Amino acid sequence: IAISSGKGGVGKSTVSATLAVALAETGARVGLMDADVYGPNIPMMMGTGKPPSQSGNKLLPAESHGVKIMSMGYLVPEDQPIVWRGPMIHGAIQQFLRDVEWGELDYLLIDLPPGTGDAQLSISQLVPLTGAVIVTTPQNVALHDSKKGLGMFQKVNVPVLGIIENMSYFVCPHCHERTEIFSHGGGKLAAEKLGVPFLGEIPIDTEIRVGGDNGLPLLVSHPDSPTAEAFRKIAKAVAAQISIQNAKRQTLKIIG
Repeated sequence: IAISSGKGGVGKSTVSATLAVALAETGARVGLMDADVYGPNIPMMMGTGKPPSQSGNKLLPAESHGVKIMSMGYLVPEDQPIVWRGPMIHGAIQQFLRDVEWGELDYLLIDLPPGTGDAQLSISQLVPLTGAVIVTTPQNVALHDSKKGLGMFQKVNVPVLGIIENMSYFVCPHCHERTEIFSHGGGKLAAEKLGVPFLGEIPIDTEIRVGGDNGLPLLVSHPDSPTAEAFRKIAKAVAAQISIQNAKRQTLKIIG
């Protein structure tokens, strides 16, 4: 499952990490591959800073919160920028898929860089993707870019499982007033216009940021919060869309 966004800053990696934990909570075997080679934040968000170990010719993924993880962040010093051209990105993604001992998985989530570039094309060429999830925020500029991302997946024949609207609104913890900082409802409207499912909305929650900085996704740090429940509902919606796509791929055998 590719997790994508048309632009940076919409919380795509946070959604990827938390969605992986939500799926693992259901008992599924989940892997999370950080293909955002220019900004690999998954190790910090999942609390796994150690480099992967090796078994023969295979790399063993890190494990945290019930999720197997591989990221360029394990292999490059934290303060060293990654300045790569397309073929090098393609090679790194290929290695993460071929040379990592993922084992049997029910879901492999792939956190892509923002935009529509080399990493997206490499993933669509190297992996038989079940589908893509697009993360956006409500404001028009983000929605405009997410439409481009959706168009790219359609061009490479990857089904779009749906759109997630992040940072939908903020509820004041003191007066409980709801404020729609970045507008609201744009993700749902875009999904309707583009003919793809709307998977759900996630509010702005300071605990998401605190947990991400400390390597504790929200479902671990505040499992009973309304925002954690929103992530669980989205995970169920994603799983349902995957089941629909898998059913479409199955062909009936003609007996006789």
